[in-house]
Amino acid sequence: MNEASQLDINAIMLRLPHRYPFLLIDRVLEYVPGQRIRALKNVTFNEPYFTGHFPHRPLMPGVMIIEALAQAAGLLAFLSADEIPDNKARFRKPVEPGDQLILQAQFERSFKGIWRLATVAEVAGEEVAHAQMMIAPDLKSAPVAQSLGEEP
Repeated sequence: MNEASQLDINAIMLRLPHRYPFLLIDRVLEYVPGQRIRALKNVTFNEPYFTGHFPHRPLMPGVMIIEALAQAAGLLAFLSADEIPDNKARFRKPVEPGDQLILQAQFERSFKGIWRLATVAEVAGEEVAHAQMMIAPDLKSAPVAQSLGEEP
């Protein structure tokens, strides 16, 4: 049986590219590689989303809770693979208020249920950022899985 371990904020930031205010995990209370993770987010009144959601009854938006869960899942994946990710992202130009950001993603390959995608962000036809991303969608019942060579 695997023994549970913990991570502090520095070990978390080594494995996730997010930084304040987008990093939503403050500590990993316990994890067992390949099995589970329990992480902590200190929710404080000065979080930027509380001013507008909602002014008279501050609530953490559901989409932020889902993002925190996604970060915990990402940590579990990297810890289970015993890998420090190489975030292949490049930022070319700043994006400012008033810009229209066009986002594109293109499927590159699939291996054992993990997709690799090439992504590009553009403003006025100029690349402002690009990144290689990997995701593991659950496509067992989706018809697109067969067209990508995934087993049903």
